[in-house]
Amino acid sequence: MLLLNKLPSNVVRPTYDRSRLKTRIAHIGFGAFHRAHQAVAADRLASEHASDWGYVEINLVGGEQQIADIKQQDHLWSVSEMAADGWHTRVVGVATQALHVSIDGLEAVLDALSDPDIAIVSITVTEKGYCHHPASGQLNTGHEMIQHDIRHPETPRSLPGVILAAIKRRRERGLPPFSVMSCDNMPENGHVTRNVILQLAAEQDEELATWIAAHLSFPSTMVDRIVPAVTSETLAQLTEQLGMADPAGVACEPFFQWVIEDNFVSGRPQWERVGAELVSDVLPYEEMKLRMLNGSHSLLAYLGYLAGYDHISDCMQDDNFVRAARHLMLAEQAPTLRTTDIDLEAYADALIQRYRNPALKHRTWQIAMDGTQKLPQRWLDSIRWHLNNGSDFPMLALGVAGWMRYVGGIDEQGKPIDISDPLKDLLAQRVAQTADGGERIDALLSIEAVFGTQLAHNPRFVEPVSTAYAALTDQGAKAAVSAAVKPL
Repeated sequence: MLLLNKLPSNVVRPTYDRSRLKTRIAHIGFGAFHRAHQAVAADRLASEHASDWGYVEINLVGGEQQIADIKQQDHLWSVSEMAADGWHTRVVGVATQALHVSIDGLEAVLDALSDPDIAIVSITVTEKGYCHHPASGQLNTGHEMIQHDIRHPETPRSLPGVILAAIKRRRERGLPPFSVMSCDNMPENGHVTRNVILQLAAEQDEELATWIAAHLSFPSTMVDRIVPAVTSETLAQLTEQLGMADPAGVACEPFFQWVIEDNFVSGRPQWERVGAELVSDVLPYEEMKLRMLNGSHSLLAYLGYLAGYDHISDCMQDDNFVRAARHLMLAEQAPTLRTTDIDLEAYADALIQRYRNPALKHRTWQIAMDGTQKLPQRWLDSIRWHLNNGSDFPMLALGVAGWMRYVGGIDEQGKPIDISDPLKDLLAQRVAQTADGGERIDALLSIEAVFGTQLAHNPRFVEPVSTAYAALTDQGAKAAVSAAVKPL
């Protein structure tokens, strides 16, 4: 348990009066990334610029223990940056309250969201939490939780449903509207958030949907900081840093980036004072990060896992994997981007250096999670660009083939792969019902929620993916990656 007065002198601790904080942001998705990213920015603002913006931390699905942990230690947790010269640790103190819907009840969560001081609801629930179709960005009205929320709007279960219920309460009580800010890795994440909430509202009450469209804002963001999953080893090292245990602590890389669309209806913190970029259009930054960073991360995750590499830094010990990642970034992803005045080659080199950090221990299995939600924005949008422009995309095709081999459920040593994906059952069904090879490729490509309706019928897409799949099957991931980069 964290005790501020017993921390080592080199640990940065809150220097501000925590009792002055106002609970002005409700954050849904109290996971490791939020703790190491947005909360750190708020803590720095409070420490360095006397900001009074505090958080109520909320979890809807999972994460019961994390909420219980910070309740036990006065809503404090530690964040350690894993730099080349060692770990640098701070204790974050900007949380004023913590709630879990299954422990504290839905009513407590809706009451918190209905507090008059709440100006922003921010979100980090991963792509699957939005209950949308990744291929289109539209609400998945067939989703089990969405079906429930359409029938029972007063007792919602989904993220869009809970936010919508809070919006409705605030309107009925004459309270000011808030802004809803997604910090998840999706292109135009603000537009996706707006879509799912407005479309669910329209299913319940068309007039409410019209009011939301006129009075709320849904700013998009781009967030970047590598935060590996917390392991027992991480917690042991945190204990060593702190001189005491912190079950809610996280470790991350030193790099921090946050680009925010400056579109807030009830005010915002001065995030720019701690390094955030406030812009009018986030999309070029989102696409750059999603395609170059997240896209290469997924490439390394699937092919690296198949090759037997446990961590991204292990992949970086293999020159062919380094070259494959860099080729993907610059030859196949960079041409698709709309960024201007950014040195993309320097950006790619910086990403490779970040990937090399052996202290991060970022597991390929962790990055490989939820692939059906990630492929559309990380790879498939770029592939469509290449198809429209008549250019080749061999590394993207190899990535798609790698994902297909991965969801086949058996690694190259014949061991089972623990697939973690919201479409896990459907993937397992397609794999079980097909022979390995062309039949399986066709079955996976026909999943419209991932690939849409056109790609599966385009030979300029299917053929390179099939060729890459055969190479992975016949030669293995290491040899297939080596062959792919040799001509470059």
